[in-house]
Amino acid sequence: MARGNQRDLARAKNLKKDAKAKSGNQLDGYQLAKASLSNAEIMRQKQAKADEKRREQEEQALREKKEAKAKK
Repeated sequence: MARGNQRDLARAKNLKKDAKAKSGNQLDGYQLAKASLSNAEIMRQKQAKADEKRREQEEQALREKKEAKAKK
């Protein structure tokens, strides 16, 4: 009896471990590489947009500074 219970507990433990392992990343090598490249391109676009916004803010600050000097 005790051995049967131990077997059931071990089986349940292994099922839980397998389910946890399967819940991770389901992509194969090619799909993972393709997704990584896609994500990298998206991040480059976001960074370019952020750089442009920062550049515009700096230019605006310089214009305001020049206008403030011109008024004095």
